[in-house]
Amino acid sequence: MTDATDDDLVPISVRLGEVVPPEDPEDWTRPLTWVAALGMLAAPIVTLAWFGAAAPVDGTRAVPATFIVAVALAAGAASTGATQLGVARAWTATLATGLFGALVVIMLGVVMAGERQVGAASPTLAHAFAASVAGLAGAAVASVVAAAIARLRSRLVRFAAALAGGGAAAAAILPGLMAG
Repeated sequence: MTDATDDDLVPISVRLGEVVPPEDPEDWTRPLTWVAALGMLAAPIVTLAWFGAAAPVDGTRAVPATFIVAVALAAGAASTGATQLGVARAWTATLATGLFGALVVIMLGVVMAGERQVGAASPTLAHAFAASVAGLAGAAVASVVAAAIARLRSRLVRFAAALAGGGAAAAAILPGLMAG
């Protein structure tokens, strides 16, 4: 038997068998929604532009564009985390954005590889993988920073601090990933 109070928690449209979508499920007119969306796509957009314009030909050492992708991944994660209020939301949004961005960057490296190589990764995949791992490490650092300062009122301060920590970590880790 269900209690009457349990039924009060379920919207009337669901109880009647007709699910009515909310009036405004995702308000795309709000700037923070765009900041979060662009944060998730920052590194993939940079990667697509790089691989489309001049894909790397050597996969053994990091080039400036590899650093840019890694830092863009951390920066995008930091910007998404800065839109969130609360410690748990800032931490999870930052880390989830980093994971999503890293996955898409690696997928772009595979798709844009052109030729398939046996025994060695193509240069696009090598750079995409290294930038993703470094950027994801930066996003992990940024998520800790975002969680630590989530109670600050200024989103700009939260973004700058998470970006500084995450970007520095990504840039510091990348050379070791491409070294050998």
